[in-house]
Amino acid sequence: MDSLKITDVRPICTAPEGINLVVVKVETNDPSIYGVGCATFTQRYEAVAHAVDRYLKPFLAGKDPARIQDIWQTAHVSGYWRNGPIWNNALSGVDMALWDIKGKMAGMPLYDLFGGKCREAVPAYIHADAQTVEGAIDLVQQRVDAGWNRIRVQIGGYGGNVPVENKPKGALPGAYYDPKVYMRTAIKGFAALRREFGDDIELCHDVHERLTPSEAIRFAQQMDQFDLLFLEDVLPPEQIAWFDQVRAHTTCPLAMGELINNPHEWMQLVQNRSVDYLRLHISQAGGITPVRKIIAFADVNGVRTAWHGPGDMSGIGHAVNTHLSISSPNFGIQEWSCSIKENTYRVFPGMPVVENGYVYLNDQPGIGVDIDEDLAAEFPPADKDLSWLLCRLPDGSAARP
Repeated sequence: MDSLKITDVRPICTAPEGINLVVVKVETNDPSIYGVGCATFTQRYEAVAHAVDRYLKPFLAGKDPARIQDIWQTAHVSGYWRNGPIWNNALSGVDMALWDIKGKMAGMPLYDLFGGKCREAVPAYIHADAQTVEGAIDLVQQRVDAGWNRIRVQIGGYGGNVPVENKPKGALPGAYYDPKVYMRTAIKGFAALRREFGDDIELCHDVHERLTPSEAIRFAQQMDQFDLLFLEDVLPPEQIAWFDQVRAHTTCPLAMGELINNPHEWMQLVQNRSVDYLRLHISQAGGITPVRKIIAFADVNGVRTAWHGPGDMSGIGHAVNTHLSISSPNFGIQEWSCSIKENTYRVFPGMPVVENGYVYLNDQPGIGVDIDEDLAAEFPPADKDLSWLLCRLPDGSAARP
């Protein structure tokens, strides 16, 4: 056969658990050699799919799939403007697929291409999202009974979601929350969790950028007493310069990064040692090729990884997270979503499995996960209610989600 060439690049949209996902399949002139990657930007999945089909497909036609670095660099700037979430996710789908092909051609799983395992399995944390303090205690107990000892706890959703009564006349609709009520509820909840479970389990919490810088500093100080695994996203990316101030006022480990898609955002956090954990969403950052460089940069600066692993990520994306984690010396912890259920395992055969809080990979070449396209088509994506993103403070002003 002639040298291997890319013949087709296809976006595949599916929602096996009701969450819109985007997968990219890169095919070659050898029908037996293809790769798959995750390109999920769930709120704009159609825009990502269009970018893959309209721009990346013709750009990649006829190229050698082995030239991953050159393809990533040239595709990254092929539209001149760069570092946006739609293009980064589209490019990530291609990039992961090319690494999948590379591993299959080498007969090696990705982690071996990256230098081999640093551990036999990847420790992870699971969510416990309850509406009340009492509900949080019950749900954490369920997680513990299921073998988890690292648990992220939210009470009442992000920002607390406690009804705001004293809104101004004519206030616009939205997902209202009160930062002060949220902080008081979280402190009360974690105090109750420590009384109930002692120090035998590791707890973390996601602020989800719902606080001002001064509120974030005060809240982090108050959370110190609970010996958290980490406190996540105390501020939005727009306020990264404040992280040094937060760091100076708390010993609570800090995690940040799922919204980042521009290197100037994560570079400052890592260089200044402003966070303990870098929590990038791999496809949002552009895929495996840039993230491997980020891992090395974080390693030399003493920052650990804790990749974003939500429900709005395909089974391929979860596997890529795990390959990167299992082979990184500065790995810290991995997120595992409660949304990963039976349909996910059916649509994405080869998905990593979890046992007693550890994520295990198979040893198949490449990413080790495929997509059953016929089954994926049985779970078509659909428009979702995104009202939770329309956050408002008690006075009706818009806030970060």
